[in-house]
Amino acid sequence: MSGTSTRKDNKGRVLRKGESQRKSDLRYIYQYIDPNKKRRVIYANDLPALREKIKNVVRDDLDGIRMYCDGKATLNYVFDRYIATKRNLKENTKVNYIYMYNHFVRDGFGKRMIADIVYSDVKFFYNSLIEKNGLKTNTVDTIHTVLHPTFAMAVRDNVIRNNPASGVMAELKSENGRNKGIRHALTLEQQRAFLNYAAQSPLYSHWLPLLTVLFGTGCRIGEVLGLRWEDLDYENRLIHINHSLVYIFRKKGECGLHISTPKTEAGTRIIPMMDVVYKAFKNEYETQKETGFNTSVIDGMSGFIFRNREGKMLTMPSVNRAIARIYQSYNQEEILAAKRAGRPPVLIPHFTCHHIRHTFCTRFCENETNLKVIQTIMGHANIETTLDIYAEATELKKRQAIKGLEHSENIF
Repeated sequence: MSGTSTRKDNKGRVLRKGESQRKSDLRYIYQYIDPNKKRRVIYANDLPALREKIKNVVRDDLDGIRMYCDGKATLNYVFDRYIATKRNLKENTKVNYIYMYNHFVRDGFGKRMIADIVYSDVKFFYNSLIEKNGLKTNTVDTIHTVLHPTFAMAVRDNVIRNNPASGVMAELKSENGRNKGIRHALTLEQQRAFLNYAAQSPLYSHWLPLLTVLFGTGCRIGEVLGLRWEDLDYENRLIHINHSLVYIFRKKGECGLHISTPKTEAGTRIIPMMDVVYKAFKNEYETQKETGFNTSVIDGMSGFIFRNREGKMLTMPSVNRAIARIYQSYNQEEILAAKRAGRPPVLIPHFTCHHIRHTFCTRFCENETNLKVIQTIMGHANIETTLDIYAEATELKKRQAIKGLEHSENIF
């Protein structure tokens, strides 16, 4: 005979698998895992009522799966099913995906039946996000990274034949000559003009250490803002990149600054310090010995290097706003100076923190031919990203080389 005892309620009735009765208030509970792999709990005051609720849940779940298999489920249902399968997705990435979907898709386009959605529907939807909602192409691209795999899962499940989102973003970016997804690097002349102006300006010079580190390492802005003094190895002139400062949306609408580990193994890396970067860190430390150090504690971490005027964390938007103020001020003065000197002005185009990363990578590609070294320093998970920037950088170098050859006395 089996040694397993039969569970019963306080009235002697046998409880089935998943059913239980609380001792505190004698309420009945049924726990189960739904089709999206989420744990659910049902409560009832008596056992018959609990079992009636269980029947309804089973019927609803079966109906949902049946509708999904018949192609009659909504996009919302399919997305919820897709996101539940992403067990290994980083929590902050998952929460961001859910936020973007709920904010821009769920209450409108998400209510469409997935089997009825075709390529042009997705394109119209993306265009409406750009034209009516005023979203940037890069933001729509983030939404696309959520929708495309959702449709792809339905294709693999034989619910739909083709992925209606395939190729939509590529067409949007290239349409009418637009390719807003590409970030172009500053020229060397523009880079020098920007940094020299910041260094000489009493109003903006306090930004110079941070800007120097950005231009001198190619790190992502979150990686730089998350740097702690203990991440620096002055003796060997090395910077240890093993976490990043992120602003994420949590469940229940909560949001704020958090520390995140890199998305891929490539993101964890060690970067050698150039002399100018080494001096920037040293200067910042000496300054903070007088003005005060960063007092923020984020997810248990402290001792962060860069700080705002209140001694708290800087954020990417605040850095981008500072960059804009600096190049706009520079451009205004440069236009007047060039006019007085009778020369064309050296103007600085709009750029952000990520353009600085692209600029560093471009300078690196102009002086280094080992793609693996470039990929490692940049923390690119995919060599294709490195190749794209390398191709762009070397194209300019080729034109300069031919121009130099053209003016050589030994040619023709």
